[in-house]
Amino acid sequence: MSAQWDGLLLDIDGVLHVGDEALPGAVEAMRALQAAKIPMRLATNTTSRPRAAITDRLQRLGFDVEETDILSPAQMAVRLCRERGYERVALITAHALKQDLAELEAVVSPGSAVDAVIVGDLGPGFSYGVLNGAFRSLLRGADLIALQRNRYWRRPEGLALDCGPFIAALEYASDRKATVVGKPSADYFLAAVDELGLAPDRVAMVGDDLEADIGGAIDAGLAGVLVQTGKFRAHELEESSIEPTLLIESLADVPSLVGLTSRR
Repeated sequence: MSAQWDGLLLDIDGVLHVGDEALPGAVEAMRALQAAKIPMRLATNTTSRPRAAITDRLQRLGFDVEETDILSPAQMAVRLCRERGYERVALITAHALKQDLAELEAVVSPGSAVDAVIVGDLGPGFSYGVLNGAFRSLLRGADLIALQRNRYWRRPEGLALDCGPFIAALEYASDRKATVVGKPSADYFLAAVDELGLAPDRVAMVGDDLEADIGGAIDAGLAGVLVQTGKFRAHELEESSIEPTLLIESLADVPSLVGLTSRR
């Protein structure tokens, strides 16, 4: 079949793998896309691990990727802070992620006077003390920057809360709206498309998150291809106003969408 798009953005968790297992056909699909030199970026909302750790895991699972293939919310946060001239920030993130935010001057004391509070996924580290410290900094005038605001994600043992619910709590308490730098931010998608050197309407986002991946991509002018892996839930699609450009079984179906031989 002829190619529907010239380039791709691929989500990672739930599309390439779940936990420490590659999804069926994902490694082979990636190899086919890379052999055909299809322009791609791995567009992730992961905020619990730095790009180096994400790359290491993917390589161990059999994917031939480099750190430069990945666009992460942390990169977008650094870019935003540069643009706004922020000098001091409070990082409410996993300790390992701080290596991707090293360009920023981090102040970790709860309630500090800072330019911005940057929040990512802390998992079990979200506590009253952590959230209250962020809240106090917001009351002192700091901007709230959300690396992403996914509601939940799929872990090997099942669905788990992501940082979105905690962002919503901080917004409610402080009466301040967060700036979201990861998906579904249009700036995130357009930055990824710019790296590919393509027009948005010639790029498809492949993801398992109906809101962040598909809705965000479509709003930014890209196609949104929803996979039925990861955290996909059929009833959520039925109840949503978001209509994917395409609904496919998994990443294994993607090569045929860009003109390569289908797995079937």
